[in-house]
Amino acid sequence: MATVVLVRHGRTTANASGVLAGRSPGVKLDEVGQGQAARTAERLAVVPLAAVVSSPLVRCRQTAAAITGAQAGTVEAELDKAITECDYGEWQGRPLKELAKEKLWASVQRTPSSVTFPGGESMRAMQMRGVDAVRRHDAAIEAAHGPEAVWVAVSHGDVIKSILAEALGTHLDLFQRLHVDPASVSVVRISGGSPSVLCTNTHAGDLGWLVPPKKPGRRRRGAAGPADAVVGGGAGPGTA
Repeated sequence: MATVVLVRHGRTTANASGVLAGRSPGVKLDEVGQGQAARTAERLAVVPLAAVVSSPLVRCRQTAAAITGAQAGTVEAELDKAITECDYGEWQGRPLKELAKEKLWASVQRTPSSVTFPGGESMRAMQMRGVDAVRRHDAAIEAAHGPEAVWVAVSHGDVIKSILAEALGTHLDLFQRLHVDPASVSVVRISGGSPSVLCTNTHAGDLGWLVPPKKPGRRRRGAAGPADAVVGGGAGPGTA
């Protein structure tokens, strides 16, 4: 089964100023965000990526460009609107401290599955399109590159959190318990209806354990093994 690395874009000017950017045009990585994207790209440079898929918003395209630029081979980022930011409607572009006073804010925190942003999208619809897109790309990449393939999806905080919640079998109403920071790396292996979450919200550390084995037909436990969980936890990545 293929492995998807979920990467949130680096910090933006809107993040730094406490504004809900949403789909506002022209929101770019700030200097901190550029450094974050470069460090994430460096972490992933050791992993030969089969594909990189990105939200079309500029902050994600900048992050994806850093990742593809660090690859030894040629990888072009594919844009997919299905993993773009949630449509926050009338909330878009407003300060978070102002939005926190809105009645809807409490529902966003406690029962997000019931929320539809005024003039925008429901959080349930956001999750459905994000999950469907990742599954679609994952199946296509595995078919083209084999079950050892590793690919990257560059997206947004709420979208990635909702994908992780689905992979963990967690109701959308609990997805606010997950944290997905700027330029963080989360890794999921999708296998039909039984995905496995290998890590979430990581900022540093070696990702070499994601590199497919060199010998054909040999799979490393913890890296690209069978769909069933290893009873007792197994020996970890990098073991035969």
